[in-house]
Amino acid sequence: MISVQNVVKTFDRFRALNGLNMEVPDGAIYGLVGPNGAGKSTILRHITGIYRQDSGQVLVAGEPVYENPAVKARIASIPDELYTFLSASTRDMMRFFRGFYPRFDEARYQALKEVFSSVQENIPVRRLSKGMQKQAAFWLSLCCRPDLLVLDEPVDGLDPVMRRQVWSLLMGDVAEYGTTVLVSSHNLRELEDVCDHVGILSQGKVLLERALADLQDNIVKMQIVFQERELPQLPEDLAVLHVSQVGRIHTLIVRGSADEVTNRLAIYAPILMEALPLTLEEIFIYELGGEDYAVRDIVL
Repeated sequence: MISVQNVVKTFDRFRALNGLNMEVPDGAIYGLVGPNGAGKSTILRHITGIYRQDSGQVLVAGEPVYENPAVKARIASIPDELYTFLSASTRDMMRFFRGFYPRFDEARYQALKEVFSSVQENIPVRRLSKGMQKQAAFWLSLCCRPDLLVLDEPVDGLDPVMRRQVWSLLMGDVAEYGTTVLVSSHNLRELEDVCDHVGILSQGKVLLERALADLQDNIVKMQIVFQERELPQLPEDLAVLHVSQVGRIHTLIVRGSADEVTNRLAIYAPILMEALPLTLEEIFIYELGGEDYAVRDIVL
C-alpha cells in the first residue's frame, strides 16, 4: 500500500529524513515507533501529501501522493495536532469531508453517534476538550471509508474505555474492508496489542521493519543461573545485546530464536535457565541501544 524509497527531506540545514525506506503492505496495521525527533511526523506528512520530498519517492497504491487528488481521496488522517475551521462543529466538518471523500458514508456517520455519544455534534469542535476532539476526528475519519488511515499519536487524550472502542472499530475495518492503518505512537504497549507490522525509526532512517511476530521471534530475554556466580565467557558470535545481574540471576538479551539461544547456552550446564519473550517496548530500547541511546545498563 505504501512504498517509501530513499526519501530525503531537509529543513534549512537540518536533515529530518535521511534516505528513509519503508514498506507498508495492504491490510496491515503498521506501527511506526522512534524517539522524539526521529522523523515520524515528517514521514507521515509526506505519506499524506502535505510535504514534498527533496529526493526519493513516496508512493501510495503505486502512485505518487503529492498533489494527487485521486490518491488523497483514498487517505484519511488524524494528526497529533487537530485542525478545524474556527466555528465549525462536528456536523459542519462532516459536510466538509463529504465534499472531498467520494465514499463518505452518511449512514455510518449516523450509526456512530451511539459510539461517540458524548460528542455534541453542534458545538464548535474547538470548544470541545482534547479527548472529545479526538473522538470527533475518529468519527469523521471512519466515515470516509479510506483505503489508508494515517494516525499520529491517535488515542492521546482518550479514556481507556474509548481507546478500546476506537481500536475495536479500526480492527473491524481492517478485517472487513482491508483498510491499511499506519500509526505512530509512543505507547508501545498499546501498539503491541494491535499492530502486525512494526518499523523502528531513528535519525531519519528506518533501522528495521518486520512483522511483529518475526521481530519478537528474533530477540529473546534469557534468565539464567550458572554453577559459578560469575558469568562465563560466552561465544563471541553469540549476539548478546545486554547483560545484567541480580544476585546469582543473569539476564541476557540475545538476538536469535529462543530455541537456538537455549541450545547454545545449555553447554554451560546452568542450574536454571528460562527464555522469555520481549515486549515491543523492550525490543525498541535494545535495538536503539546500539544507536545513540545510553540504555545499555537499563534493567527491564
